[in-house]
Amino acid sequence: MITDEILDKYIMTIGIECHVQLSTLTKLFSGADNDARDKSPNSVVSPIDFGLPGMLPVLNRQAVNLAIKAGKALGSEIARVSRFDRKHYFYPDLPKGYQTTQMYQPIIGAGLVNVPREDGSSFDVRIHHAHMEEDAGKLTHFGDYSLVDLNRAGTPLIEIVSEPDIHSASDAKGFATELYRLMTYAGVTNGDLYHGNMRFDVNVSVAPKGATELGLRAEVKNLNSFRSVERAADFEFRRQVERLEKGERIVQETRGWIEAKQKTISQRSKEDAQDYRYMPDADIPPIILTTEEIDEIQATLPRLPAFYRQEWKVMELDSTVVNALLSTKSQSELVQSVLETGGVSAARRTALWILMVLPRDIDQVVRATGNDLSISEESFIELAAMVDGNELSSTAAKEIFFEMQRSNSSPRVIAEEKNLLQVSDEGTIVAFVDEVLSDPASTKAIEDIKNGDDKVIGFLVGQVMKKSRGTANPKLAQKLIRERIV
Repeated sequence: MITDEILDKYIMTIGIECHVQLSTLTKLFSGADNDARDKSPNSVVSPIDFGLPGMLPVLNRQAVNLAIKAGKALGSEIARVSRFDRKHYFYPDLPKGYQTTQMYQPIIGAGLVNVPREDGSSFDVRIHHAHMEEDAGKLTHFGDYSLVDLNRAGTPLIEIVSEPDIHSASDAKGFATELYRLMTYAGVTNGDLYHGNMRFDVNVSVAPKGATELGLRAEVKNLNSFRSVERAADFEFRRQVERLEKGERIVQETRGWIEAKQKTISQRSKEDAQDYRYMPDADIPPIILTTEEIDEIQATLPRLPAFYRQEWKVMELDSTVVNALLSTKSQSELVQSVLETGGVSAARRTALWILMVLPRDIDQVVRATGNDLSISEESFIELAAMVDGNELSSTAAKEIFFEMQRSNSSPRVIAEEKNLLQVSDEGTIVAFVDEVLSDPASTKAIEDIKNGDDKVIGFLVGQVMKKSRGTANPKLAQKLIRERIV
């Protein structure tokens, strides 16, 4: 059995390769539809994707523009000249027998991603590069035969390659999550993890602490959730440590993640670059960019997560709340809009209300359909103002918030219909307070307060709230109770 003491003798090192499907209308080199979701197999494929003789590729300019934006989000330099290469391999998921990619001159250079942790700290992961390439088709295996679906063949991707700067499974999940935020906020991808818009290959190696060289790595392919990134990395760490403790050799290989069994399995030995016989692609001219056009494209980059984190510091939210809100761009834009229009208090209340309806797991958040709130910025500001103005208790405001999701009514209309408006008229509340204080059931609580036991005042406030059917302002009720007892 591998104990924590044994695990503590080793250090895990992780590098991640992330395939990001670019949100273009058509594929990278053909005019076929780039959205294969829910389409019949082999129905969105052109002669170019089939690799038919005489069919020449034409580069999708919008894919290049999105790659330039992605580079900005990654803090990377964009190459003024980049080129495509042919990567040869013998699988039937690309009929032409090679994948068009960028091996030697990628469009996106070295960069840096700052990754937040749940405890409020952060760490940096260096980006080695990111290159453009086409996706392959999908093979489905049935016992002694396999079927191929080429709908995905030719889909435009960027592959982001990190340096091996990650040393825990939780940090691997954090990096994958932040990459998702960066790419979706930048508008580079739709971010549909269920349909593989972003897929993560996690390279894990293990070495004794203090070692000067990294151990041989195993690559776990095609993970499409943040939880699976974390769990696969943790499993691989334990598996490799167990082999090393037994004196066995670690094999450099590609492994698959079996979600149902929460384990990795060996798929094939890991190929080296020479096995792919890379060569320049003579059919595709180089991408030549000027500084001016790069600046012009990157100037259209929307606000990224770092902007919201900085702006939201005035709300003094816990880091877990901030990271949860940042799970989708629309939520962040809504909170920021409330902050800019309605002020800090309204934005803070809005953030905490939204948090109540978010799933706890970020994988559930990003895979949810119809997850965006239909409540307008103006309604949030009005609801917050009613709480700040002592017209609503916080409990009543929550009830109204949930009702606002089901109807298009304004907060005030809902409050009036449900009789939730809070009474702050001193004369009205005094009558309730006097009634409570004259009740024999309150005698002991009054004596306890006079003797210094201030906690029991909550009992008296609760009685006032009961008499007023929840409409009395509890702060004002407490103030009036104190005045009368003293």
